[in-house]
Amino acid sequence: MLFPYTYVQHSMEKMQGYLDFIFFEVWCVAKGKKYDIKILFAGNDELRAMITELHTSDVQGADFFLTGLQQISEDFKQLSDDQIGQLKSMYQANNDIERVCSGRVNVVPVTYAEIDGLSADLSRHFKEFYKNLYSQSFLSLQSVKAKIGDIASHYDRFMSGNTHGKCPFCGIHDIRGCHHSKREAYDHFLPKDKYPFNTINFRNLTPACNECNSSYKLSKNPLQSNNGNRRKAFYPYSTQAYNIQLDIKLNVIDWTKLTPDEIELNTGPKVIREQIDTWLDVYGIEERYKAKCCAENDGKGWIREIVDESQNYDQTPSQYLDGKLKTAENQPWVDANFLKKPFLEACNNQAVFVGN
Repeated sequence: MLFPYTYVQHSMEKMQGYLDFIFFEVWCVAKGKKYDIKILFAGNDELRAMITELHTSDVQGADFFLTGLQQISEDFKQLSDDQIGQLKSMYQANNDIERVCSGRVNVVPVTYAEIDGLSADLSRHFKEFYKNLYSQSFLSLQSVKAKIGDIASHYDRFMSGNTHGKCPFCGIHDIRGCHHSKREAYDHFLPKDKYPFNTINFRNLTPACNECNSSYKLSKNPLQSNNGNRRKAFYPYSTQAYNIQLDIKLNVIDWTKLTPDEIELNTGPKVIREQIDTWLDVYGIEERYKAKCCAENDGKGWIREIVDESQNYDQTPSQYLDGKLKTAENQPWVDANFLKKPFLEACNNQAVFVGN
């Protein structure tokens, strides 16, 4: 991830608070209790009012929610105290997104497959419940919106606090902001098909460009490598500053016929090597960056600009290049300057501009 997002507070965070209450104060203490909304949800008047309204006015879009509340409550009654204790730890771990991304050994994320070991029925009911929480049919219900707001207003506020205008996962594509009538999709950084409990935790929800979200990441798991081992990943809302280093080397004779095989891409720093490797893998970064460097209107266009404009301004290519590199250093997210700079430096090192 080239740079982290800034986390933005919004009323939609209330839903995760509701879910915390449901998990710990309703399901985990379900044994010996009759499922009665007035009694079980007495400790959260706002949530109880929402559930009551859903029962009376919005049943069609909320049936999974209302059914799940009771169904999972009954599942918990069949569990031992030790099993409930395990589920509490699982719930807390899966919502501690920052720590699970850091790879800390004492915070281990759990998958639906692992919950199968406790109860296959409970795992299935969890999946039906949590996956549907982020559905438009549920979040657009009036009873829900009245309590937590809507995703459009969250997106507007989010973008007012994140003004780069570029996707932080690739840096190549634009992210639609406050002046657009459409918005980008929110990606579940920890995939909702694999991990329970954090479907609508906004620390696990990140706007991403369509190319990153729908073409490359898809349902890839940032926390697990292809061989099944746990790995570190960039936390999308990290408050710790870091700077991805890109270095490019070329092995090319005729730049007009440049291919990805003639490009070597190196990244750093070493201190975040594992996070970088995860990022490269999940978002297909090496393939995409090399392809951009080879494109007629990107990498090859950058070279032509140096050659043509240096002549227009009566400068040597080296003189004009110096100015472009300074601009790229100061404005890395404009026109893919973060990639353009190491590419043009590699061209210069390979004497591409000599004789032009």
